[in-house]
Amino acid sequence: MATTTVISSSLHLPTPTSLRPSQSLYYLSLLHLPSLQKSHRYRHLSPVGSRQKSPTPLLRVSAQENPVKKPEPMVPPYNVLITGSTKGIGYALAKEFLKAGDNVLICSRSAEGVESALQSLGEEIGVQHVWGTTCDVRVGNDVKNLVAFAQKNLKYIDIWINNAGSNAYSHKPLAESSDEDLIEVVTTNTLGLMICCREAINMMLNQPRGGHIFNIDGAGSDGRPTPRFAAYGATKRSVVHLTKSLQAELRMQEVKNVVVHNLSPGMVTTDLLMSGANTKQAKFFINVLAEPAEEVAKYLVPNIRSIPANGSTKPTYIRFLTGLKAYSQIFSRFAFGARRNRYVLED
Repeated sequence: MATTTVISSSLHLPTPTSLRPSQSLYYLSLLHLPSLQKSHRYRHLSPVGSRQKSPTPLLRVSAQENPVKKPEPMVPPYNVLITGSTKGIGYALAKEFLKAGDNVLICSRSAEGVESALQSLGEEIGVQHVWGTTCDVRVGNDVKNLVAFAQKNLKYIDIWINNAGSNAYSHKPLAESSDEDLIEVVTTNTLGLMICCREAINMMLNQPRGGHIFNIDGAGSDGRPTPRFAAYGATKRSVVHLTKSLQAELRMQEVKNVVVHNLSPGMVTTDLLMSGANTKQAKFFINVLAEPAEEVAKYLVPNIRSIPANGSTKPTYIRFLTGLKAYSQIFSRFAFGARRNRYVLED
């Protein structure tokens, strides 16, 4: 009689024949080799009446063969990487992190933009804590090179902020949008975000201290319509879904020290927003709800830094412009005429 091997496990799963295909895929995703190595025990059964011999281990795992990286506490100063950070809210965030004493890596598609931002930040804050390089987030190799640049100069990244985004500076009905504009918006805001998340997660999984990834949302992320920039709104809606999916994937993999968050700056008076200030409705909401990038960054950065400072491993949605704040400012406008013509002259 042949020797039979029985695997006893603390993980109880339904039998394969009782599962639908979709369920099978789910339960298969739970079977990670590290979990098997830790929770499964193996024993040999000899034929009845035979002389038992010392069993030969079916699987032997040693700490030397599979070293487990000991988690490290995340303490300031933090190493921060921000995509699309040579102007607008990305630049303002970089400036605030530098003021807080952190090390910051900025990037952009434009070499001239990176050089100009480095010079400005150096003059205002000091050059010893800021690095810059070119990166097109739509190109996988560019983002891999960005990671390599970060590891070479900073060794690791604690906070990665996916800020790069585009509306192609186009505010028109979708039916009038060119192929080039649509490709620019979708590849930057959706494909670029996916590539950056992939590379950031892979890098942080190999860091003993893990890391935090923040995906910036925008108009449309709450599911409300965005007429005249429908493509942009659709891509920003996908940001929230992607973030939730990544959070679920990391939970399934039992990863606790790499966390993906959402970051909502609200309406910021950047070139991107102001390029659409050409209708009565747009002018109204920009005046009532928008704030300068510097003011928004002063609120967001302390809230971002508080997450690693508190040792939090729970996903967070940090919002500058809350619903209560928005309704309050709209009410003040109608009741008292507040903020009229604040940034643009209304008709």
